[in-house]
Amino acid sequence: MIGDIHALLSRHLPHYEVRSLAESGRGLDNVVYEVNGELIVRHGRAADPEATRREAELLAVVAELSTLPVPEVVFIDPEAAVIAYAKLPGRSLDRHPVAEPARLAEPLGGFLSALHGAEPGTMLDLAPLDAYPAPTLLHDAELEYLDVAAHVPERHRPLIESFLGAAPPPEPTSPRFCHNDLGAEHLLADPASGELTGVIDWTDAAVTDPAHDFALIYRDLGPEVFERTLFHYDGRLDDAGRARVLFYARCALIEDLAYGLSTGPRHYADAALAHLAHTFA
Repeated sequence: MIGDIHALLSRHLPHYEVRSLAESGRGLDNVVYEVNGELIVRHGRAADPEATRREAELLAVVAELSTLPVPEVVFIDPEAAVIAYAKLPGRSLDRHPVAEPARLAEPLGGFLSALHGAEPGTMLDLAPLDAYPAPTLLHDAELEYLDVAAHVPERHRPLIESFLGAAPPPEPTSPRFCHNDLGAEHLLADPASGELTGVIDWTDAAVTDPAHDFALIYRDLGPEVFERTLFHYDGRLDDAGRARVLFYARCALIEDLAYGLSTGPRHYADAALAHLAHTFA
């Protein structure tokens, strides 16, 4: 695969000298490579030329909307399912947490205000409508929990099992444009200053329930950062919205735990276990 990336770089950037090229991460849908410490090349596991073109168009629109830096496309190769963009500064919060996470709340609130404020009908030209029903999410979480229950500390199991046995919240009525995977692994920050420096991986962006974006902030950064982010948010999140934030956060934690204990990197499971107490409190 490294050879394929070399060939793509030669084709699209013929005068670009490749001094270093290494895999920097992989997920369910993509393998990511870093070139010369300045270029990110993301290779999709399945070729979908139209999806690659649409994502490049989406990133251009998001760059106009976002109050935080987002990836700037350098080139795309739709047939190879490759998109390359300039590397943003900073490190991901999942592996490099900042000393004062509460300082992240104001920029996150402004970012989500801008994102969720986009006209949904316009964004549907670039991002799909994601209306995955809550009962189905809960059923998926039940099945995943069966596979990982033995890895959950015994004191936490009753809380999880009580959640899985309860009714899901009512469905949302006002979908908005969302990042839709705003976990700590997709938020970059300067380790020294603690300032947010970018938001990456927009492959799951969709017109959906805004509570999805808040849910991963709650799961990964904690309830205090969630509440402070909401204070700086221009939109509205009522009691039903808050209930969905908790619901999505808990389903997402079980999903990451199962992923990290099976086919994914182990640090996903470690993070899920570390966040379990406040997510299910």
